[in-house]
Amino acid sequence: MSGEKPLRILIAADTYPPDVNGAAVFCYRLATAMHARGHEVHIVAARNCSGPSTVDVQAEATVHRVASHSVPTHESLRICLPWRAKKDMARIIEAVRPDVVHVQCHYMIGQAAVNEARKRGIRLVATNHFMPENLDPFLPFPKWFKRIVAKNSWRDMGKIMGRADVVTTPTPLAAEAMRSNANLTQVLALSNGIDSAQYELSPGERAARREHPTILCVGRLAVEKNIDVLIDALARMKSAPEAHLEVIGGGEQRGHLEECAVAAGVADRVHFRGHVDDAELRSAYLAADVFCQPGTAELQSLVTLEALSASRPVVLADAMALPHLVDDGVNGYLFEPGDAADLAAKLDRVLALDEDGRARMGEAGHLKAAKHSQDKTMGTFEAIYRGAGLDELAP
Repeated sequence: MSGEKPLRILIAADTYPPDVNGAAVFCYRLATAMHARGHEVHIVAARNCSGPSTVDVQAEATVHRVASHSVPTHESLRICLPWRAKKDMARIIEAVRPDVVHVQCHYMIGQAAVNEARKRGIRLVATNHFMPENLDPFLPFPKWFKRIVAKNSWRDMGKIMGRADVVTTPTPLAAEAMRSNANLTQVLALSNGIDSAQYELSPGERAARREHPTILCVGRLAVEKNIDVLIDALARMKSAPEAHLEVIGGGEQRGHLEECAVAAGVADRVHFRGHVDDAELRSAYLAADVFCQPGTAELQSLVTLEALSASRPVVLADAMALPHLVDDGVNGYLFEPGDAADLAAKLDRVLALDEDGRARMGEAGHLKAAKHSQDKTMGTFEAIYRGAGLDELAP
């Protein structure tokens, strides 16, 4: 877009680093990419600790934090009161005067951003990163009531995001879910994108391998990630009974998962590493023999794209968007969600391959990840910001 004037972009999100989750990572990468393209970027997100609303100038963007409150059923989730989100958003948008507002959620901050952008005639883009059902583990209600909450949340998503000029979501499956449940008929499936080069070996670089066959799992230690199933599978493996499991990430389930490892008799082979920096995460991908994502609520799974970029074979749950990332038997395998025996068999199948066989799977996975070019994704968002419509963006 050389020759065109830089834009002032406001991104409204529930979550932003140092929060660790896929939506937060995407927002950071989006802000970083737009800043690198010469645009002025502002982030509005919930403050991730107690205290008043703040402003912090960071390398990639000016980050406006809205005063928030903790949720008793979740160790890190923060919510903003609607009147606080409305007041702060109006003040911020009036001061920033953005050319485009890009909302990443339809709850308090997203809804306030939609209302204020529409009131001022500002171009509005909406991206959905999750399903309302993702909140189920943190709602202390019976299942029938949770279904009502989810139905109402889908309905609200449709009403709020339907006011945007362009609506996107990371995968075709997520787009179809929004059409079916939120009555949003015009949704663009646009990958979050990945810079595969960040996870490739540099010329002359050798990956440090572990002493034992290593299965890597990366993500929040949350109920819907089903890491307990992976621990159970580790105990059932036959062709690689000495395999170790490395788990990167933190969350409210850690204590429970440690107990699961003890009960399964594999505590000495399960290593919880907590949160790590980007360099350590890259090293972990490159050192692993196979990557596993047992979660059943993934709209795309950035960590799987990272593992594919590092040329690792993958074993993924046959659920939500994960099947889009696997050509079964080519770059990995799918397993029946929740079935530890099936997962063990698929992990055994990968680890029974010789090094050349796993390398071929890894190369196929790298080609799969390359189709999710971050540069292409960011170029598409930039075009949307400048006014491109769905008819101009459709493949």
